Amino acid sequence: MSSERDNKQQVQVKFFTRDEDESLHTSATPFFVPISLKRFGLSEIVNHLIETDKPIPFDFLIDGTLLKTSIEDYLTENGLSSETFLNLEYTRAILPPKYLSSFNNEDWVSAIDSIGSMSLPGPEGDIVTPPKILTGSYDGIVRIYNSQGKVETQLVGHSQPIKAVKFISPTRFVTAGLDRSIRLWKAGTISDEDLDKDTQNGKTSALLDFHRSTVSSLAVNKNRILSSSYDNTIAIWSTIAKEMSTSKPIDESNNLSSASRKRLKLANNDSTIKRKAPLSVLESHQQPVEGVIFDPKDSTIAYSVSQDHTIKTWDLETSRCVDTRQTNYSLLSLAALPKLNLLACGSSARHITIHDPRSSKSR
Repeated sequence: MSSERDNKQQVQVKFFTRDEDESLHTSATPFFVPISLKRFGLSEIVNHLIETDKPIPFDFLIDGTLLKTSIEDYLTENGLSSETFLNLEYTRAILPPKYLSSFNNEDWVSAIDSIGSMSLPGPEGDIVTPPKILTGSYDGIVRIYNSQGKVETQLVGHSQPIKAVKFISPTRFVTAGLDRSIRLWKAGTISDEDLDKDTQNGKTSALLDFHRSTVSSLAVNKNRILSSSYDNTIAIWSTIAKEMSTSKPIDESNNLSSASRKRLKLANNDSTIKRKAPLSVLESHQQPVEGVIFDPKDSTIAYSVSQDHTIKTWDLETSRCVDTRQTNYSLLSLAALPKLNLLACGSSARHITIHDPRSSKSR
């Protein structure tokens, strides 16, 4: 009898969700729902309200707290009665990843990026490019895989392990590594008359010369590239080679092995490769810079983390550091959380910290 009463007992709720721009969308009128409902039952109601073609699993938040139990348990834990009016925010649930397949490589895969299908203009109409996966390896080779795991493009140029790779477009990308060089690449297609078999279906369109040590990370946004390095600096580049001034090669062959020195010499002797200098250099870190990213909502702002225990905010228009956050440990990686306007940092203390670049406090 008690279970029947619980199923009949209801609570008044109103459903709402948020767009990427944080604007709210709410249900027109409140609903009475059984307090015995959990996430699955609430998802069924929302799917009916928004008239989805296929059922979509949703997560629900009440006052910012993720609902992990039934509504009844939530009311009991918080000392609330069934007469309470609840606002339920729903968001699409993120399901755990499923293993599909593995793509074999001849050495350690040290960098990876991907790009989805894109529609590009062609001579006879738009061409839809398939999804691709870009990798950099400890053997110094850049590889592009298709979605079936087959290597479509294999490029040689780096003399040491590759640390970072980023797509600019389906046919252009940038790579960097322990040889302190940054390479702009053009991937070959059947219609490329300037590419031959010796370039292995692609070529280096420009060498970006500045850093005196390992290039640790790359970031790409529109027509700009950011590179961070163990020389304590960050450089700003253009994705278009002609927008940068020409530079002379930096000779560091004495620090390389004989095999790497030979490969570097061959690359330096290639007169067809343009060598370019950065548009600007950002200097403020006191130790190696481990990561750099653009602000996802403002391409004139960037963030960086370093072994000097700091997070820095940069104004890219003036090339100035406008904010520095001090932590108690070396910071080794960085990612943006656009919907929350927060930054997530990986540290040598073996934990992830969340920082709000707009606030003087971090957590």
